[in-house]
Amino acid sequence: MSANAGLPARQSAMRLIEAAMMRRGGLDAALNEPALRALSPEDRGFARALAMAVLRRLGSIDRALDSRLQRPPPEPVRRLLRIGLAQMLYLDTPDFAAVSTTVKLAERDNATRPYKALINAVLRGLAREPAADPPPQADIPPWLFARWAAQFGQAEAEGIALNARVEPPTDLSLKPGTDPAPLIETLPGEPLPGGSLRTRRGGDVAAWPGFEDGGWWVQDAAAAIPARLLAVEPGETVLDLCAAPGGKTLQLAATGAAVTALDRSEPRLRRLRANLERTGLNAEVVVADGEAWMDDRQFDAVLLDAPCTATGTLRRNPEALYALTPAEIAKLADVQHRLLDAAAARVKPGGRLVYCVCSLEREEGETQVLAFLRRHPDFHLTPADPGTVGAPDSSRAGDGWLRLLPSQWSELGGLDGFFAARLERAPSA
Repeated sequence: MSANAGLPARQSAMRLIEAAMMRRGGLDAALNEPALRALSPEDRGFARALAMAVLRRLGSIDRALDSRLQRPPPEPVRRLLRIGLAQMLYLDTPDFAAVSTTVKLAERDNATRPYKALINAVLRGLAREPAADPPPQADIPPWLFARWAAQFGQAEAEGIALNARVEPPTDLSLKPGTDPAPLIETLPGEPLPGGSLRTRRGGDVAAWPGFEDGGWWVQDAAAAIPARLLAVEPGETVLDLCAAPGGKTLQLAATGAAVTALDRSEPRLRRLRANLERTGLNAEVVVADGEAWMDDRQFDAVLLDAPCTATGTLRRNPEALYALTPAEIAKLADVQHRLLDAAAARVKPGGRLVYCVCSLEREEGETQVLAFLRRHPDFHLTPADPGTVGAPDSSRAGDGWLRLLPSQWSELGGLDGFFAARLERAPSA
Protein backbone atom coordinates (compact mmCIF):
# COMPACT_ATOMS: atom_id res chain seq x y z
CA MET A 1 0.00 0.00 0.00
CA SER A 2 1.15 3.49 -0.79
CA ALA A 3 2.87 5.43 1.95
CA ASN A 4 1.99 8.59 0.03
CA ALA A 5 -1.76 8.25 0.39
CA GLY A 6 -2.71 11.47 2.15
CA LEU A 7 -4.40 12.45 5.37
CA PRO A 8 -7.89 12.55 3.78
CA ALA A 9 -7.53 8.84 2.95
CA ARG A 10 -6.69 8.05 6.56
CA GLN A 11 -9.55 10.21 7.82
CA SER A 12 -11.88 8.33 5.47
CA ALA A 13 -10.57 5.03 6.82
CA MET A 14 -11.50 6.17 10.33
CA ARG A 15 -15.02 7.04 9.18
CA LEU A 16 -15.37 3.62 7.56
CA ILE A 17 -14.27 1.88 10.76
CA GLU A 18 -16.62 3.93 12.89
CA ALA A 19 -19.55 3.26 10.55
CA ALA A 20 -18.82 -0.48 10.55
CA MET A 21 -18.70 -0.69 14.32
CA MET A 22 -21.78 1.45 14.95
CA ARG A 23 -24.39 -0.32 12.85
CA ARG A 24 -25.00 -3.32 10.63
CA GLY A 25 -24.48 -2.38 6.99
CA GLY A 26 -22.77 0.85 8.00
CA LEU A 27 -19.61 0.13 6.05
CA ASP A 28 -21.45 -0.25 2.73
CA ALA A 29 -23.23 3.06 3.28
CA ALA A 30 -20.00 4.83 4.26
CA LEU A 31 -18.21 3.53 1.15
CA ASN A 32 -20.66 5.56 -0.93
CA GLU A 33 -20.31 8.82 1.00
CA PRO A 34 -19.28 11.82 -1.14
CA ALA A 35 -16.07 12.39 0.85
CA LEU A 36 -14.79 8.92 0.02
CA ARG A 37 -15.93 8.99 -3.57
CA ALA A 38 -14.11 12.31 -4.04
CA LEU A 39 -10.74 10.70 -3.26
CA SER A 40 -8.40 9.57 -5.99
CA PRO A 41 -8.64 5.84 -6.85
CA GLU A 42 -5.34 5.24 -5.05
CA ASP A 43 -6.44 7.03 -1.87
CA ARG A 44 -9.87 5.42 -1.96
CA GLY A 45 -8.30 1.98 -2.24
CA PHE A 46 -5.91 2.79 0.60
CA ALA A 47 -8.75 3.99 2.85
CA ARG A 48 -10.73 0.80 2.31
CA ALA A 49 -7.68 -1.44 2.78
CA LEU A 50 -6.76 0.35 6.01
CA ALA A 51 -10.29 0.10 7.38
CA MET A 52 -10.47 -3.61 6.54
CA ALA A 53 -7.09 -4.26 8.15
CA VAL A 54 -8.24 -2.65 11.39
CA LEU A 55 -11.56 -4.51 11.37
CA ARG A 56 -9.91 -7.88 10.65
CA ARG A 57 -7.23 -7.49 13.31
CA LEU A 58 -8.93 -5.27 15.89
CA GLY A 59 -8.33 -7.65 18.79
CA SER A 60 -4.65 -8.06 17.95
CA ILE A 61 -4.19 -4.31 17.50
CA ASP A 62 -5.83 -3.46 20.83
CA ARG A 63 -3.76 -6.06 22.67
CA ALA A 64 -0.57 -4.57 21.25
CA LEU A 65 -1.64 -1.04 22.14
CA ASP A 66 -2.65 -2.02 25.66
CA SER A 67 0.81 -3.47 26.21
CA ARG A 68 2.17 0.09 25.84
CA LEU A 69 -0.61 2.07 27.53
CA GLN A 70 -0.71 2.57 31.27
CA ARG A 71 -4.39 3.52 31.20
CA PRO A 72 -7.11 3.49 28.51
CA PRO A 73 -6.91 6.62 26.34
CA PRO A 74 -9.96 8.54 25.12
CA GLU A 75 -11.73 6.75 22.28
CA PRO A 76 -10.68 9.28 19.57
CA VAL A 77 -7.04 8.67 20.55
CA ARG A 78 -7.47 4.90 20.41
CA ARG A 79 -8.96 5.18 16.93
CA LEU A 80 -5.88 7.06 15.76
CA LEU A 81 -3.55 4.55 17.38
CA ARG A 82 -5.40 1.71 15.67
CA ILE A 83 -4.98 3.10 12.17
CA GLY A 84 -1.34 3.97 12.83
CA LEU A 85 -0.46 0.49 14.07
CA ALA A 86 -2.50 -1.27 11.36
CA GLN A 87 -0.43 0.50 8.70
CA MET A 88 2.80 -0.61 10.36
CA LEU A 89 1.75 -4.22 10.90
CA TYR A 90 -0.51 -5.15 8.00
CA LEU A 91 -0.17 -2.68 5.11
CA ASP A 92 3.62 -2.50 4.74
CA THR A 93 3.56 1.26 5.30
CA PRO A 94 7.01 2.40 6.52
CA ASP A 95 6.99 2.95 10.26
CA PHE A 96 8.03 6.61 9.98
CA ALA A 97 5.16 7.34 7.55
CA ALA A 98 2.59 5.60 9.72
CA VAL A 99 3.75 7.46 12.83
CA SER A 100 4.10 10.90 11.25
CA THR A 101 0.71 10.84 9.49
CA THR A 102 -1.04 9.64 12.64
CA VAL A 103 0.52 12.47 14.66
CA LYS A 104 -0.52 14.95 11.96
CA LEU A 105 -4.09 13.69 12.21
CA ALA A 106 -3.95 14.16 15.97
CA GLU A 107 -2.95 17.79 15.45
CA ARG A 108 -6.16 18.46 13.49
CA ASP A 109 -8.59 17.74 16.33
CA ASN A 110 -8.88 19.51 19.67
CA ALA A 111 -9.80 16.22 21.34
CA THR A 112 -6.60 14.47 20.23
CA ARG A 113 -4.06 17.31 19.99
CA PRO A 114 -2.98 17.03 23.66
CA TYR A 115 -2.13 13.34 23.07
CA LYS A 116 0.33 13.84 20.19
CA ALA A 117 3.32 12.89 22.32
CA LEU A 118 1.56 9.78 23.65
CA ILE A 119 0.60 8.64 20.13
CA ASN A 120 4.15 9.21 18.91
CA ALA A 121 5.67 7.31 21.86
CA VAL A 122 3.31 4.32 21.68
CA LEU A 123 3.70 3.80 17.94
CA ARG A 124 7.48 4.29 17.96
CA GLY A 125 7.78 1.92 20.90
CA LEU A 126 5.85 -0.77 19.04
CA ALA A 127 7.98 -0.18 15.95
CA ARG A 128 11.12 -0.86 18.01
CA GLU A 129 9.68 -3.75 20.03
CA PRO A 130 6.64 -5.32 18.35
CA ALA A 131 4.14 -7.12 20.56
CA ALA A 132 3.82 -10.88 20.23
CA ASP A 133 1.16 -12.02 17.76
CA PRO A 134 -1.82 -13.24 19.80
CA PRO A 135 -3.80 -16.46 19.13
CA PRO A 136 -6.38 -16.49 16.33
CA GLN A 137 -9.34 -16.08 18.66
CA ALA A 138 -8.05 -12.64 19.72
CA ASP A 139 -9.73 -11.16 16.65
CA ILE A 140 -13.12 -12.81 17.24
CA PRO A 141 -15.62 -11.77 19.96
CA PRO A 142 -15.17 -14.34 22.76
CA TRP A 143 -18.85 -15.34 22.83
CA LEU A 144 -18.81 -16.05 19.09
CA PHE A 145 -15.56 -18.03 19.16
CA ALA A 146 -16.95 -20.11 22.04
CA ARG A 147 -19.97 -20.99 19.87
CA TRP A 148 -17.74 -22.14 17.03
CA ALA A 149 -15.54 -24.19 19.35
CA ALA A 150 -18.62 -25.91 20.76
CA GLN A 151 -20.05 -26.64 17.31
CA PHE A 152 -16.94 -27.47 15.28
CA GLY A 153 -14.20 -28.15 17.87
CA GLN A 154 -11.34 -25.93 19.06
CA ALA A 155 -8.99 -26.67 16.16
CA GLU A 156 -11.62 -25.95 13.50
CA ALA A 157 -12.71 -22.78 15.29
CA GLU A 158 -9.10 -21.57 15.30
CA GLY A 159 -8.87 -22.35 11.60
CA ILE A 160 -11.96 -20.24 10.93
CA ALA A 161 -10.51 -17.39 12.99
CA LEU A 162 -7.19 -17.57 11.12
CA ASN A 163 -9.00 -17.52 7.79
CA ALA A 164 -10.93 -14.40 8.84
CA ARG A 165 -7.65 -12.49 9.19
CA VAL A 166 -6.70 -12.84 5.53
CA GLU A 167 -7.71 -10.81 2.48
CA PRO A 168 -9.55 -13.35 0.29
CA PRO A 169 -8.98 -13.99 -3.41
CA THR A 170 -11.67 -13.10 -5.94
CA ASP A 171 -13.74 -15.85 -7.54
CA LEU A 172 -15.49 -15.56 -10.88
CA SER A 173 -18.42 -17.55 -12.23
CA LEU A 174 -18.21 -18.00 -15.99
CA LYS A 175 -21.13 -17.68 -18.35
CA PRO A 176 -21.63 -20.90 -20.37
CA GLY A 177 -19.60 -20.68 -23.54
CA THR A 178 -16.91 -18.45 -22.03
CA ASP A 179 -13.45 -19.87 -22.68
CA PRO A 180 -11.56 -19.87 -19.35
CA ALA A 181 -8.12 -20.20 -20.97
CA PRO A 182 -7.61 -16.48 -21.81
CA LEU A 183 -8.76 -15.47 -18.32
CA ILE A 184 -6.42 -17.98 -16.68
CA GLU A 185 -3.60 -16.42 -18.69
CA THR A 186 -4.42 -12.71 -18.39
CA LEU A 187 -5.84 -12.32 -14.89
CA PRO A 188 -4.08 -14.70 -14.01
CA GLY A 189 -6.42 -17.25 -12.47
CA GLU A 190 -6.80 -20.90 -11.58
CA PRO A 191 -9.86 -23.12 -12.03
CA LEU A 192 -11.67 -24.48 -8.98
CA PRO A 193 -13.85 -27.58 -8.65
CA GLY A 194 -17.29 -26.78 -9.99
CA GLY A 195 -16.04 -24.35 -12.62
CA SER A 196 -15.31 -21.15 -10.71
CA LEU A 197 -12.12 -19.26 -11.54
CA ARG A 198 -9.98 -17.83 -8.74
CA THR A 199 -7.63 -14.86 -9.06
CA ARG A 200 -5.49 -12.78 -6.70
CA ARG A 201 -5.71 -9.78 -8.98
CA GLY A 202 -6.72 -6.53 -7.29
CA GLY A 203 -8.04 -3.18 -8.45
CA ASP A 204 -11.21 -2.17 -10.24
CA VAL A 205 -13.02 -5.31 -11.43
CA ALA A 206 -14.68 -3.36 -14.24
CA ALA A 207 -11.24 -2.88 -15.81
CA TRP A 208 -10.40 -6.60 -15.88
CA PRO A 209 -10.20 -8.54 -19.15
CA GLY A 210 -13.58 -9.77 -20.34
CA PHE A 211 -15.71 -7.65 -18.02
CA GLU A 212 -17.33 -5.58 -20.77
CA ASP A 213 -17.89 -8.75 -22.82
CA GLY A 214 -20.11 -10.10 -20.03
CA GLY A 215 -18.48 -13.52 -19.91
CA TRP A 216 -18.20 -13.65 -16.10
CA TRP A 217 -19.33 -12.14 -12.81
CA VAL A 218 -17.81 -11.98 -9.34
CA GLN A 219 -19.14 -14.68 -7.00
CA ASP A 220 -17.39 -16.57 -4.22
CA ALA A 221 -16.96 -20.24 -5.07
CA ALA A 222 -19.04 -21.25 -2.04
CA ALA A 223 -21.89 -18.93 -3.04
CA ALA A 224 -22.04 -20.63 -6.45
CA ILE A 225 -22.80 -24.04 -4.93
CA PRO A 226 -26.48 -23.61 -3.88
CA ALA A 227 -27.63 -22.80 -7.43
CA ARG A 228 -25.85 -25.94 -8.69
CA LEU A 229 -27.56 -27.92 -5.94
CA LEU A 230 -30.94 -26.76 -7.29
CA ALA A 231 -30.05 -28.56 -10.59
CA VAL A 232 -32.21 -26.40 -12.83
CA GLU A 233 -33.10 -27.60 -16.34
CA PRO A 234 -33.76 -25.44 -19.43
CA GLY A 235 -37.37 -24.31 -19.61
CA GLU A 236 -38.13 -24.81 -15.91
CA THR A 237 -39.67 -22.01 -13.90
CA VAL A 238 -37.42 -20.82 -11.06
CA LEU A 239 -37.87 -18.31 -8.25
CA ASP A 240 -34.78 -16.73 -6.70
CA LEU A 241 -36.14 -15.40 -3.42
CA CYS A 242 -33.98 -12.71 -1.76
CA ALA A 243 -32.07 -12.49 -5.04
CA ALA A 244 -29.85 -9.40 -4.63
CA PRO A 245 -27.03 -8.80 -5.36
CA GLY A 246 -27.69 -11.41 -8.05
CA GLY A 247 -24.87 -13.90 -8.57
CA LYS A 248 -27.22 -16.86 -8.14
CA THR A 249 -29.81 -15.28 -10.43
CA LEU A 250 -27.20 -15.07 -13.18
CA GLN A 251 -26.30 -18.74 -12.64
CA LEU A 252 -29.94 -19.79 -12.86
CA ALA A 253 -30.64 -17.62 -15.92
CA ALA A 254 -27.60 -19.09 -17.67
CA THR A 255 -29.22 -22.56 -17.57
CA GLY A 256 -32.01 -21.46 -19.90
CA ALA A 257 -34.63 -21.52 -17.17
CA ALA A 258 -37.39 -18.91 -16.83
CA VAL A 259 -36.14 -17.07 -13.74
CA THR A 260 -37.99 -14.65 -11.47
CA ALA A 261 -35.62 -12.72 -9.19
CA LEU A 262 -37.31 -11.15 -6.18
CA ASP A 263 -35.89 -8.88 -3.51
CA ARG A 264 -37.27 -6.16 -1.25
CA SER A 265 -34.34 -3.76 -1.92
CA GLU A 266 -34.60 -1.70 -5.09
CA PRO A 267 -31.05 -0.27 -4.70
CA ARG A 268 -29.56 -3.78 -4.42
CA LEU A 269 -31.53 -4.94 -7.46
CA ARG A 270 -29.97 -2.19 -9.58
CA ARG A 271 -26.70 -4.10 -9.51
CA LEU A 272 -28.54 -7.27 -10.57
CA ARG A 273 -30.18 -5.50 -13.49
CA ALA A 274 -26.84 -4.05 -14.57
CA ASN A 275 -25.23 -7.49 -14.53
CA LEU A 276 -28.11 -9.04 -16.45
CA GLU A 277 -27.66 -6.39 -19.13
CA ARG A 278 -23.86 -6.79 -19.17
CA THR A 279 -23.99 -10.58 -19.47
CA GLY A 280 -26.92 -10.69 -21.91
CA LEU A 281 -28.93 -12.93 -19.58
CA ASN A 282 -32.65 -12.62 -18.89
CA ALA A 283 -34.72 -12.73 -15.72
CA GLU A 284 -37.92 -11.15 -14.46
CA VAL A 285 -36.91 -8.75 -11.67
CA VAL A 286 -39.48 -8.02 -8.96
CA VAL A 287 -39.23 -5.60 -6.03
CA ALA A 288 -41.26 -7.15 -3.23
CA ASP A 289 -41.11 -8.62 0.25
CA GLY A 290 -40.71 -12.38 -0.06
CA GLU A 291 -43.18 -13.01 2.76
CA ALA A 292 -45.92 -10.76 1.39
CA TRP A 293 -45.49 -11.01 -2.40
CA MET A 294 -48.95 -10.69 -3.98
CA ASP A 295 -48.55 -13.29 -6.70
CA ASP A 296 -50.07 -16.77 -6.73
CA ARG A 297 -47.53 -18.46 -9.01
CA GLN A 298 -45.74 -21.67 -8.06
CA PHE A 299 -42.39 -22.74 -9.53
CA ASP A 300 -40.54 -25.91 -10.45
CA ALA A 301 -37.64 -24.79 -8.28
CA VAL A 302 -37.12 -22.14 -5.58
CA LEU A 303 -33.81 -20.85 -4.23
CA LEU A 304 -33.87 -19.10 -0.86
CA ASP A 305 -30.57 -17.45 0.12
CA ALA A 306 -31.96 -16.02 3.33
CA PRO A 307 -30.83 -12.90 5.23
CA CYS A 308 -28.42 -14.06 7.93
CA THR A 309 -25.60 -13.05 10.27
CA ALA A 310 -23.05 -13.60 7.46
CA THR A 311 -20.51 -15.09 9.89
CA GLY A 312 -19.28 -17.30 7.05
CA THR A 313 -18.08 -14.24 5.14
CA LEU A 314 -15.91 -12.61 7.81
CA ARG A 315 -12.81 -12.57 5.62
CA ARG A 316 -14.75 -10.39 3.13
CA ASN A 317 -17.02 -8.66 5.62
CA PRO A 318 -15.20 -8.33 8.96
CA GLU A 319 -17.59 -5.56 9.93
CA ALA A 320 -20.23 -8.26 10.55
CA LEU A 321 -18.41 -9.06 13.80
CA TYR A 322 -19.18 -5.75 15.42
CA ALA A 323 -22.90 -5.43 14.81
CA LEU A 324 -23.61 -9.03 15.84
CA THR A 325 -25.09 -10.10 19.18
CA PRO A 326 -26.69 -13.37 20.33
CA ALA A 327 -30.04 -11.58 20.14
CA GLU A 328 -29.38 -10.75 16.48
CA ILE A 329 -28.92 -14.47 15.71
CA ALA A 330 -32.32 -15.26 17.25
CA LYS A 331 -33.96 -12.35 15.41
CA LEU A 332 -32.62 -13.46 12.03
CA ALA A 333 -33.53 -17.09 12.71
CA ASP A 334 -37.14 -15.95 13.07
CA VAL A 335 -36.95 -14.15 9.73
CA GLN A 336 -35.51 -17.28 8.10
CA HIS A 337 -38.31 -19.40 9.59
CA ARG A 338 -40.95 -17.18 8.02
CA LEU A 339 -39.20 -16.95 4.66
CA LEU A 340 -38.81 -20.73 4.50
CA ASP A 341 -42.56 -21.14 4.97
CA ALA A 342 -43.19 -18.52 2.28
CA ALA A 343 -40.75 -20.28 -0.07
CA ALA A 344 -42.41 -23.67 0.52
CA ALA A 345 -45.75 -22.28 -0.64
CA ARG A 346 -44.09 -21.27 -3.94
CA VAL A 347 -42.89 -24.82 -4.78
CA LYS A 348 -45.04 -26.87 -7.14
CA PRO A 349 -45.93 -30.41 -6.07
CA GLY A 350 -42.94 -32.52 -7.11
CA GLY A 351 -40.73 -29.41 -7.16
CA ARG A 352 -37.69 -28.56 -5.07
CA LEU A 353 -36.37 -25.89 -2.75
CA VAL A 354 -32.76 -25.09 -1.87
CA TYR A 355 -32.27 -23.20 1.37
CA CYS A 356 -28.91 -21.60 2.07
CA VAL A 357 -27.23 -19.03 4.31
CA CYS A 358 -23.68 -17.66 4.44
CA SER A 359 -23.68 -18.29 8.19
CA LEU A 360 -21.75 -20.61 10.48
CA GLU A 361 -24.47 -20.58 13.14
CA ARG A 362 -26.45 -23.78 13.65
CA GLU A 363 -29.68 -21.88 14.40
CA GLU A 364 -29.58 -20.46 10.87
CA GLY A 365 -28.74 -23.72 9.12
CA GLU A 366 -29.24 -27.21 10.51
CA THR A 367 -31.87 -26.20 13.08
CA GLN A 368 -33.88 -24.33 10.45
CA VAL A 369 -34.05 -27.34 8.13
CA LEU A 370 -34.98 -29.81 10.85
CA ALA A 371 -37.74 -27.52 12.10
CA PHE A 372 -38.96 -26.93 8.53
CA LEU A 373 -39.31 -30.67 7.90
CA ARG A 374 -41.42 -31.01 11.05
CA ARG A 375 -43.70 -28.19 9.88
CA HIS A 376 -43.90 -29.44 6.28
CA PRO A 377 -44.27 -33.23 6.13
CA ASP A 378 -44.85 -33.00 2.37
CA PHE A 379 -41.15 -32.09 1.96
CA HIS A 380 -38.13 -34.34 2.40
CA LEU A 381 -34.39 -33.72 2.42
CA THR A 382 -32.46 -34.93 -0.62
CA PRO A 383 -28.84 -35.80 0.29
CA ALA A 384 -26.34 -33.64 -1.57
CA ASP A 385 -23.31 -35.04 -3.37
CA PRO A 386 -20.46 -32.54 -2.92
CA GLY A 387 -18.63 -33.76 -6.01
CA THR A 388 -21.49 -32.96 -8.38
CA VAL A 389 -21.87 -29.37 -7.18
CA GLY A 390 -18.19 -28.43 -6.82
CA ALA A 391 -18.11 -28.52 -3.01
CA PRO A 392 -15.32 -29.88 -0.79
CA ASP A 393 -15.78 -33.55 0.13
CA SER A 394 -15.64 -32.60 3.80
CA SER A 395 -18.71 -30.37 3.42
CA ARG A 396 -21.13 -33.33 3.42
CA ALA A 397 -22.80 -33.28 6.85
CA GLY A 398 -25.81 -34.36 8.89
CA ASP A 399 -28.56 -36.06 6.93
CA GLY A 400 -27.26 -34.82 3.59
CA TRP A 401 -26.97 -31.06 3.79
CA LEU A 402 -23.74 -29.20 3.01
CA ARG A 403 -21.78 -27.33 5.69
CA LEU A 404 -18.96 -25.38 4.06
CA LEU A 405 -16.34 -23.93 6.39
CA PRO A 406 -13.88 -21.10 5.61
CA SER A 407 -10.97 -23.39 6.47
CA GLN A 408 -11.89 -25.90 3.75
CA TRP A 409 -9.85 -25.68 0.54
CA SER A 410 -7.18 -23.92 2.58
CA GLU A 411 -4.57 -25.08 0.06
CA LEU A 412 -6.51 -23.17 -2.61
CA GLY A 413 -7.05 -20.05 -0.50
CA GLY A 414 -10.18 -21.02 1.46
CA LEU A 415 -13.79 -20.10 0.75
CA ASP A 416 -16.78 -18.50 2.42
CA GLY A 417 -18.69 -20.42 5.04
CA PHE A 418 -22.11 -21.62 3.85
CA PHE A 419 -24.95 -23.95 4.72
CA ALA A 420 -27.12 -25.44 1.96
CA ALA A 421 -29.85 -28.08 1.89
CA ARG A 422 -32.06 -29.36 -0.92
CA LEU A 423 -35.70 -30.09 -0.02
CA GLU A 424 -38.14 -31.79 -2.40
CA ARG A 425 -41.91 -31.58 -2.27
CA ALA A 426 -43.97 -34.72 -2.72
CA PRO A 427 -46.04 -34.98 -5.92
CA SER A 428 -49.72 -34.27 -5.52
CA ALA A 429 -51.94 -37.29 -4.89
